[in-house]
Amino acid sequence: MWYQGLLGLSTLQTFVVLAIFLHITIVSVTLYLHRYSAHRSLQLNIVIRHFFRLWVWLTTGMCTKEWTAVHRKHHAKCETNEDPHSPVVLGLSSVFWRGAEFYSEAITEQTLKQYSKGTPDDWLEHWLYCRSSVGASLMLIIDLLLFGIIGLTVWAIQMAWIPLNAAGIINGIGHAWGYRNFNPADASRNIVPWGIIIGGEELHNNHHTYPNSPKLSVKWWEIDIGWFYICLLRTVGLARVEYQRPLAKKIPGKQSIDIDTSWAILNNRFQIMADYSKNVLSPLIKLEKNKANRTTKVLLNRTLKLLRHNQEVISEKTKTELCSVLKQHPRLEKAYQMQHALIRTWQQGARNSHEMKQALIEWCREAEQSGIQTLDDFARYLRSYSLPGTG
Repeated sequence: MWYQGLLGLSTLQTFVVLAIFLHITIVSVTLYLHRYSAHRSLQLNIVIRHFFRLWVWLTTGMCTKEWTAVHRKHHAKCETNEDPHSPVVLGLSSVFWRGAEFYSEAITEQTLKQYSKGTPDDWLEHWLYCRSSVGASLMLIIDLLLFGIIGLTVWAIQMAWIPLNAAGIINGIGHAWGYRNFNPADASRNIVPWGIIIGGEELHNNHHTYPNSPKLSVKWWEIDIGWFYICLLRTVGLARVEYQRPLAKKIPGKQSIDIDTSWAILNNRFQIMADYSKNVLSPLIKLEKNKANRTTKVLLNRTLKLLRHNQEVISEKTKTELCSVLKQHPRLEKAYQMQHALIRTWQQGARNSHEMKQALIEWCREAEQSGIQTLDDFARYLRSYSLPGTG
């Protein structure tokens, strides 16, 4: 029948095809726009690049240069007034419902000039792909031809798919709800450990910790389907991974802190802070809870959650509450102070590796003299760090 389009599919069959189309859109955004264009964490074969570029234009109306520039600005200005879509600044509800609007507002000449380096600059980009209404209109015609009357519904869902998932869920919920493996200087969260529906972008905290890594999963139980597709493309020679994880290794028995130790710790600082929370703070809180009453145990549980947050994104009232609890538990307060002293060592390292080396030596000495076993153990753990190819 003419109203069923050229494919003549049933309603169920149409929505199966739509689901496939939506998945291809997600894969195109996460592999091409995000991991390839914005972060340059992998290289894609030219044919694959042009397919993704065309598909994104048709199904979202987005231009590579604009999307890349806005996303890079998000990373550079994350959780500040200049962040194009921070729920910390603008509110979760605003970002969730108006994320696409904030994205459009962020596309300014200044943003494009500052953050779009390395994006396509050919005639296709200038005369076709930056005309978003043309891509969306052409997709509507294709959907109507393929699916008939129901093609209008197919098209509407396609056009809403990325604004809902990328602008609303990732940029909104991904900075408000979920769990954190690491503590970068923002409010990013992993929404769920299985990054499938949104191509792996659900693992948002991992991405903000290692933005130049094409693999967004870091725990063995986390799933990044985008990485699965990268591995497939790499196997057949259509993709090449540029970078994956920080350059660092641990040498059993190593107890000297040298320049290589400094660089390795600087490279892997987010994993080190996650290990600090797990191996220093958590055991100390457990010991304090064993001696505490029921009310204090509740406070200590909340304290551990607060210690795992980035202190820059919690309120002054919460900070005051945290300090009040810590003063009642001197060993925990000492571990908290040592945590921030360790952070300061690699802030020094960003300027001078020799200063960082000396600061690490002093940090380890103080940890070993603290009388706190978990700190002593952690000092030995830090001493074992080095760069690959040494030791």
